[in-house]
Amino acid sequence: MKQFKIGFIGCGFAAGLHVNAYRRVPGYDAHMHAVCSADLQQSQEFAQRYGFSKVYDTVEELLDDPEIDIVDVIVPPKYHVSLVKQAMEKGKHVVCEKPFNGYFGKGSDNKEAMFTQVCAELDDFKEFLSHQKSKLFYAENYIYAPSVVKIKEILKATGDKVLLFKGEEAHSGSHAPHAALWSVNGGGCLIRQGCHPLSALLYLKQAEAKKRGETIGVRSVLCDASVVTESLPANERGSVLSNPVDVEDWSETIITFTDGTKAVVSSGDMIVGGVRNSVEAYTSNGCYKANIAPNDSFICYHTDDSKLKDVYFTEKVETKAGWQHVFLCEEEMRGYVGELEDFLICADTGKEPESGFPLAYDTMKVLYASYASAGSGKRFFLE
Repeated sequence: MKQFKIGFIGCGFAAGLHVNAYRRVPGYDAHMHAVCSADLQQSQEFAQRYGFSKVYDTVEELLDDPEIDIVDVIVPPKYHVSLVKQAMEKGKHVVCEKPFNGYFGKGSDNKEAMFTQVCAELDDFKEFLSHQKSKLFYAENYIYAPSVVKIKEILKATGDKVLLFKGEEAHSGSHAPHAALWSVNGGGCLIRQGCHPLSALLYLKQAEAKKRGETIGVRSVLCDASVVTESLPANERGSVLSNPVDVEDWSETIITFTDGTKAVVSSGDMIVGGVRNSVEAYTSNGCYKANIAPNDSFICYHTDDSKLKDVYFTEKVETKAGWQHVFLCEEEMRGYVGELEDFLICADTGKEPESGFPLAYDTMKVLYASYASAGSGKRFFLE
């Protein structure tokens, strides 16, 4: 098997998912070579847990390692573009977590100005990318989830027009303090969670357009992005983890495509009971629903969960008592294995990834068009 040596920048929860997924990719030896993060002790513990060969103090040291083939960037969005550029200038292929970029000022800043700045950065990066020999892989696992892949297969087989897409990602909120700050994340639940189903819907719409020989883009968006928990006093927050400073904890975006069809993207940081990940498509001849999470492949019930502390059920679930939807083969079902398999094949053969910069570009434009709409209270037109 061909070996690729991987260097990780960042070692949080998603980094662990990536390690487990790399090890399940058939046909390649993805060697966990080196890691660095803002916390050296955390890096050392991560390296020991997952068998990394080296731990570096700084990004510069990691990028200067000539043995590293692929750099996996798993840090807050504020640092994505600069780290991607640094790594690619060193000749490394780069896996960049989503969202790709953003506006990192204050949440009270003008939202249309945010859109303009984000689009300008995307155009600048597109020019930068045209001069690079290494590849950028946009780590949007949703489009590789088996259920979403199956929707694409059926749409390609039927050639049917999709009249409505619906997508959702929601949970009880991030425990990370920086998730509350626009200056680090570029927004709240819409950009952190809504980016996933949004990318899946845009990807499927382009698959439909290609099959039908059509050119379809996004004409406009109408969005409400709000803080719905602001009325809750501290003693009534219950199991809701999010505590936004200047970001939203709920959003709903209605997308109108240039062919007149629609998509709805929902996100929330105030939904308890575990992560909700779904993608739906409705045509004149069919209905398709991808229940990425929760799904019913394994359901269990306990009256006493005191002995289950170290048994993983699913992300963000508040209790293991009662009826539970346990996530089996999570890396495969959420698309991480398919995603990283595609990226390793691309690094090996030179082909372009299913999830690359074009998908990141379209996703970021629609996300910040949504913020522009929410800021004005009006529909925002892209075309």
